[in-house]
Amino acid sequence: MKLTVRDVSELLDVSEKTVYRWINDRKLPGYRMSGQYRFSRAAILEWATANRINVSLGALQEAENPDQPLPTLPEALLAGGIFYRIGGSDKESALRNAVEVVRLPDEVDREFLIQVLLAREQLASTAIGDGIAIPHARNPIVLHVDKPLVSLCFLEQPIDFGALDARPVQALFTLISPTIRAHLHLLSRLQFALRDPEFKALVVAQGGRDDLMKAARRVSDDLPKPRQVPATNG
Repeated sequence: MKLTVRDVSELLDVSEKTVYRWINDRKLPGYRMSGQYRFSRAAILEWATANRINVSLGALQEAENPDQPLPTLPEALLAGGIFYRIGGSDKESALRNAVEVVRLPDEVDREFLIQVLLAREQLASTAIGDGIAIPHARNPIVLHVDKPLVSLCFLEQPIDFGALDARPVQALFTLISPTIRAHLHLLSRLQFALRDPEFKALVVAQGGRDDLMKAARRVSDDLPKPRQVPATNG
């Protein structure tokens, strides 16, 4: 789904005038079509995360398909796993080692995933500042996984990811999802969680698994409940 300037202003809870200013001054990702700007929701969420701009809480709600329930961030994090002392001397080796420990089905081509993540980093760094990066595929439909997952890997040594704040990365959140819908859902939930001081402090401090999961569950409980699709008669 492509967003208009008005959609972006509502998503980021700012005026349309601010959106236009950000296009010119802060390289808000978009393109002109028939004289009007259009934006990718995924690109806007990534840009907002990297630039530490809040996304409106109401905009994080999505109509749910009852046949395809989306996981909460704690559920996705439990599925993907939290790992410590991941080795690596540069961006590529750190990503390789992180992919090796992610809980993926045996049939998943890990080398393909590594190449997809590296290609994404070549377009623009996924580092969002404060020593955190969110490596993920630009096109989320790349792997045949049963459900979306998020893994958190703490690196043994800081790695330069080209972050805007020039701080080396020590925490990698890797998003893997089978659909665009699930990708956007988890990206928005993670963006919201990293605005929470307690959760973010635990990530920066490489907190324990139990403490991280507890904080993730608390943040998830603070989110509005998904909108219910109204039943229709006939």
